[in-house]
Amino acid sequence: MEIETKCLHSGYEPKNGESRMIPIIQSTTFKYDSCEDMGKLFDLEASGYFYTRLQNPTTDMVAAKIAALEGGTAAMLTGSGQAANFFAVFNIANAGDHVVASSTIYGGSFNLFNVTMKKMGIEFTFVDPDCSDEELEAAFRPNTKAVFGETIANPALIVFDIERFAAAAHKHGVPLIIDNTFATPVNCRPFMFGADIVTHSTTKYMDGHDATVGGCIVDSGKFDWMAHKEKFPGLCTPDESYHGITYAEKFGKEGAFITKATAQLMRDLGPVQAPINAYILNLGLESLPVRMERHCRNAEKIAKFLQAHPNVAWVNYPGLPDNKYYERAKKYMPNGTCGVISFGVKGGRAGAQKFMSALKLGMIATHVADARTCVLHPASTTHRQMSDEELIAGGVAPDLIRLSVGLENVDDLISDLKQALE
Repeated sequence: MEIETKCLHSGYEPKNGESRMIPIIQSTTFKYDSCEDMGKLFDLEASGYFYTRLQNPTTDMVAAKIAALEGGTAAMLTGSGQAANFFAVFNIANAGDHVVASSTIYGGSFNLFNVTMKKMGIEFTFVDPDCSDEELEAAFRPNTKAVFGETIANPALIVFDIERFAAAAHKHGVPLIIDNTFATPVNCRPFMFGADIVTHSTTKYMDGHDATVGGCIVDSGKFDWMAHKEKFPGLCTPDESYHGITYAEKFGKEGAFITKATAQLMRDLGPVQAPINAYILNLGLESLPVRMERHCRNAEKIAKFLQAHPNVAWVNYPGLPDNKYYERAKKYMPNGTCGVISFGVKGGRAGAQKFMSALKLGMIATHVADARTCVLHPASTTHRQMSDEELIAGGVAPDLIRLSVGLENVDDLISDLKQALE
């Protein structure tokens, strides 16, 4: 099936007389006839459900759909995109380990890695995504366990060279983790270019209606954990907290990563996505290809308008032919990038705030990748914990405005932008 069809049909196949829509199994607990039956679940000898903090049929159906969209072998939903990124790294990196990450990742992810996970004893080296081969090679250490990047950086809109970073990661025997939130699997499937794990904030385009918070992790099923078992003891040696199971042996390349994340991390930390949230997410997934096409078409027209306006200092959109990342975007995302534009107005920080206050359709909001157009000044909101030096290193200019173009009529949006700029 092509992706438009998968968005409607993957993950759930109703049998004769069953509900057409994915059912909401709004229950914390599941009943069994005997201790032996439930014991098989605790031993991971049988598939099934016993407590929604670990797994739930509704969330698993939606996760299976996203796995199909990405071309992966297994997936899990989490309560937020932050939880998905945390789990994706923490599933293989422990205290004393090290991770290489792009310096231009979303500010919340940067803070998660550089502050919170640093307190847990995991060190991160942040590299410019356009660094030289020598600089990239120098970032790796003997205790490096993963490489992390974003398909399209939020909000710098730098297009990540997936193949290049995948080759470097695999040379050192570690997986490449890609946050594919902005591109979505409609416009980019990182597994095709060598990525091993994909994460999403499903709160963004996948839901697309500002209705539900969530995250997702998808495993490509291609990384050979046992070939590098000395690096990944959590996957390749017995887990005494789960009956001595060795995940990579029992579930193979295709299932080890997600099974461990569910049986161990979700069990202990519990940032589960609620069944009703998964149901709402699935409604968004059904229209994702149609919406992404419209988001990208609107954004391209607006980027061209902004580029020609005398009160705009600069425009960054990888869909513009003169953009630094245009050719790379065409390679990884030939059908379009996303609906997010970054730009600066003349007048710097003060000019940005004055412009945003004058908008009538575009709303000032921390949200992004929504059906409705929204605008944000990251330096004073989502990235305010970063110094100007860190902002610039992260590709976020102090005057940067992030414009998330919605599904409104593009002429209405241009009229609103024009009056605000004037």
